[in-house]
Amino acid sequence: MQPGAMVPAGETGLAAGPFGHTRYIIKRPFFSFLGRKFHVYGPDGSLCMFVKHPVLRLKQEFTIYTDESESQPLITIRARKMVAINMAMDVYDANTNEHLGIIRSRGLKSVVRDTWDILDQTENPVGLLQEDGAALLRRFLPILPSKHHIELNAQEVATIRQIFRFFVKEFELDLSSNQGRVDVRFAVACALLALMAESRREQSS
Repeated sequence: MQPGAMVPAGETGLAAGPFGHTRYIIKRPFFSFLGRKFHVYGPDGSLCMFVKHPVLRLKQEFTIYTDESESQPLITIRARKMVAINMAMDVYDANTNEHLGIIRSRGLKSVVRDTWDILDQTENPVGLLQEDGAALLRRFLPILPSKHHIELNAQEVATIRQIFRFFVKEFELDLSSNQGRVDVRFAVACALLALMAESRREQSS
């Protein structure tokens, strides 16, 4: 593993935009038809990002936008294959086409606990995205709140924690421990992929 992998290089101009926060609130409806809508809010409650993930698309690919008008793209996540046991997803900046990294599922090992390997641009493993807590119990009792964490080079850089609410699914993405070790764009993509996997499991159960 390379010590500097996945760390943003210098000033990227992101601080003033939607990726300049250390905490985000992600919300989605309990139920959605033909798509899963996720709204990402900043600490002040303003909408930072929006994504609708179609449920009927064969090949996983979706774009994160600034709002529901879907006129300004921010991040594109694209699966390399339609079907794979260890599905690899490439994450790109939608405006510059910068390759931010790769998230690869652990296939059958994720049946009990969702786990993804994080690869850098040269496909070297540098960390993981993992479901925490009573993961197996949540397969039978999905009402239990979910928790995930992101780590790079064996150091935790972000957590995703469900906040119990009626009529809406709400999660907090906490990057306060990041200290510049992971690109916020990539961390947001990881969080949304984890929550989409959870949503798929709920709808299939």
